[in-house]
Amino acid sequence: MTRCLITAGPTREHIDPVRFLSNGSSGRMGYALAAAAVARGWRVDLVSGPVALAAPAGVNVRRVVSADEMFAACEPLFVQCDVFIAVAAVCDFRPRVRAGTKTKKEALIAAAAAAEGGRMFLEMMPTVDILKTLAAKKTAGQCVVGFAAETRDVEGYARKKLVEKNLDWIVANDVGRPGIGMDAADNAVMMFSRAGARVEFGPAPKEEVAEFILGRIG
Repeated sequence: MTRCLITAGPTREHIDPVRFLSNGSSGRMGYALAAAAVARGWRVDLVSGPVALAAPAGVNVRRVVSADEMFAACEPLFVQCDVFIAVAAVCDFRPRVRAGTKTKKEALIAAAAAAEGGRMFLEMMPTVDILKTLAAKKTAGQCVVGFAAETRDVEGYARKKLVEKNLDWIVANDVGRPGIGMDAADNAVMMFSRAGARVEFGPAPKEEVAEFILGRIG
């Protein structure tokens, strides 16, 4: 039986207990892939960021919040999987310091007033690159698939990511198009393989896109 690990949804990087940095990922693409993989008879582990979606039947779901938590959940599962599909929109940066209590607006205003030019700054640092870190450890028997959500030069950036992150496939989509991709019911994708394949599909419901993707990599 094929064992598949999928990441889905956004991550959140907290500034304090109530404020965070994130993105508009709904998790629908990752959840659609998980459901389609189970329907094929695969064993599926789904590591999900915060989303408003019910877990697909038959899927083992692990819920996380931050990039560090997602990596910690994925690392032990990766060594056991045959296919890793990294769909999650992981935040690239996080605040260097997370406040333990809510920072009051009055304190922020006072800090801005005291700063040069009346501006506030948030010091950031990179989060762990989950896909690149895990793909560097893949064996000959594993297939690693990444996603590239872009707004320009979609194919160029996707092909660069395919090589730089040691992937077998990259799934690219233009999230600048209205009604397509992030936080939408439909998607349109281009897929590029390490072996040189190039295929396109959509626009179509994400459930159909998921079937198309699995049909190429499975």
